[in-house]
Amino acid sequence: MHAIVCIKSVPDTTEVRFNPETNTLMRDEVESIINPFDTYAIEEALRLKEAHGGKVTVLTMGPPRAEKELKEAIAMGCDEAVFLSAREFAGSDTWATAYTLAQAIRKIGAYDIILCGKQAIDGDTGQVGPGIANQLGIPQLTYVFKIREISFDARSITVERLLEEGREIVQTKLPALLTVVKDINQPRYPTFRGIRAARRMQIPVWTAQDIDADPQYLGLAGSPTQVVRVFTPPKREGKVQMITGDSPEAMAKVLVDRLLAEKIV
Repeated sequence: MHAIVCIKSVPDTTEVRFNPETNTLMRDEVESIINPFDTYAIEEALRLKEAHGGKVTVLTMGPPRAEKELKEAIAMGCDEAVFLSAREFAGSDTWATAYTLAQAIRKIGAYDIILCGKQAIDGDTGQVGPGIANQLGIPQLTYVFKIREISFDARSITVERLLEEGREIVQTKLPALLTVVKDINQPRYPTFRGIRAARRMQIPVWTAQDIDADPQYLGLAGSPTQVVRVFTPPKREGKVQMITGDSPEAMAKVLVDRLLAEKIV
């Protein structure tokens, strides 16, 4: 069994600034963490390894400082890590990010399952996981709440999806990509042994040339969607009218009359 987990380094605060020229996040000015939803994907991959054997590879794309998040994933129990970091990747939208990660997965080689968090807390699009599956031409199972059954011999997986209107049971063939919700498990903490292993590990850094990526599909220039303008919405101003009266009943009658006059009820 070979599971690949795609994670993202995200700001550890909402106090971030945007580059006024590119309209992209200035990530170097704030501390970063593993995207919280991705920790559940890591945990589920580790549980699959414990149940079936094999290995877990963690993959991310980001600036040099994002290596810290890969080290944390190794400390949690992942076996290998791959780091995509090059200037040409900067400013990627969800499509360009999915393309780049898919190219890296092709280079990594054979795999049985890919796991991602359902979305990132900075972008909140939920598009990268499905985008990777589309690029690789494999099934995607989103909002996975539980892996009900998986057989690496029969090359099949059955999952339970958590939807707004209820739960849905879906079966498909492996390899497949799963995006998981936080209800699927409880992520473990890094172990002392894992932390020591992470410190010693030399994580390979891949560029566009290493993954045989087409330059026209990379970074800000290769992104079909771009942020045109970033602004703070104006504050909403409200007016308050105090209702007075001799008794609660009298004030209630005045309130009802006004609501009816304004056709609110």
